[in-house]
Amino acid sequence: MLGVPLAFAVLWIMQQTGEYWWLYAWLLWTGFSLFLVWAYPTLIAPLFNKFRPLQAGAIRRRVQALLKRTGFRSRGIFVIDSSQRTTHGNAYFTGFGRNKRIVFFDSLLKSLREKEIIAVLAHELGHFKRGHIRQRLVIMMFLSFLGFALLGWLLGQTWFYTGLGMTQPSSPAALMLFILAGPVFTYFLQPLSAWRSRGHEYEADRFAAEQTNARDLINALVRLYRDNARTLTPDPLHSAFYDSHPPAAARIAHLARFL
Repeated sequence: MLGVPLAFAVLWIMQQTGEYWWLYAWLLWTGFSLFLVWAYPTLIAPLFNKFRPLQAGAIRRRVQALLKRTGFRSRGIFVIDSSQRTTHGNAYFTGFGRNKRIVFFDSLLKSLREKEIIAVLAHELGHFKRGHIRQRLVIMMFLSFLGFALLGWLLGQTWFYTGLGMTQPSSPAALMLFILAGPVFTYFLQPLSAWRSRGHEYEADRFAAEQTNARDLINALVRLYRDNARTLTPDPLHSAFYDSHPPAAARIAHLARFL
């Protein structure tokens, strides 16, 4: 529903705006991506899950105290009916600007103790307070800029089409080939992305340990790994190449330094 109209809009820009079409297409892509980040919590996510405000009580008071202590403002604290589809537990914040909201999986609230829930939320807030979300958005914008600039150059290169089995150059063919072949040539970036993401997880863990209690987060991680059926001993090479989160033992050892 969203990708097809966007693809047609990019094709129109490619055919109508001249030599620097790729710059206009990049601006469209960036604006569309930022709009999705803004619209997801209030317009898109409710189409697929039910959200209800977190009920008044001890957990809500603890959450509000943590938000006040860390200077995080949101449009509300909600619980999602995730147990209808999965047993996995999680907590996250979504959106940006004034449209941010805190979301708890209902399965998380059932499986963790109050202090552990707050520790998990503190970890998620750590991503915000350490600027990880902003960094990821900037990197996404930079890489997409390079991608559109590269496509703008490849559009006029005959070998780009013939090398990938196309005999007739065209804007639709260039866009299709770039989307299909791009992941093959950017595969080497995967371990760099995973390495950076794991670094962010360690930073968020440290923030949580500073704002709550490292022992509570360790206990929460053990429960979540159990409930989510995650392996505790992944292959080191595979984990280093693909995993966005450090292995459980590494995270626990890191958190133990703050006990």
